[in-house]
Amino acid sequence: MTDMTGEGSTRAPGIEKDLSETTVRKDRGTRRGGGDPASRGRTTIADGVVEKIAGMAARDVPGVHALGSGLSRTIGAVRDRVPGGSKSVTRGVKVEVGEVQTALDLEIVVDYGVSISDVASDVRENVIAAVERMTSLEVVEVNIAVSDVNLPDEEEEEPESRLQ
Repeated sequence: MTDMTGEGSTRAPGIEKDLSETTVRKDRGTRRGGGDPASRGRTTIADGVVEKIAGMAARDVPGVHALGSGLSRTIGAVRDRVPGGSKSVTRGVKVEVGEVQTALDLEIVVDYGVSISDVASDVRENVIAAVERMTSLEVVEVNIAVSDVNLPDEEEEEPESRLQ
């Protein structure tokens, strides 16, 4: 059975009713909240989130051997050996996060033979790109401190294990 509307189109019974109810519901939803749904509410990003993003981005740069000072790397190596512990990607990264901007301080160890200024520039670019892309925060500065150079004949600093 079909129903003829005044516009000359043919519809199955109940279709026009369903369409008008959908339109009414849709209009009500827009009026209730007011505005674009994406603008309702606030998003906050924790310092730790930005630290993790920056740490991962810095480690991806060729010539970066590690992040953090010698002491923090030694303590981190001990912590990594504890059952249930995980590697800290935030080691050597400090951030200040505001509502729309962030500033970062990184402490890195570079491989011997690389240009420190080139590595620092590449780290800065990679960190800024990753943080801005993932968080939409404006990165106002990335300060980089080179705390050590890893020599090719140096072994990784790992404390002696007490377990046998």
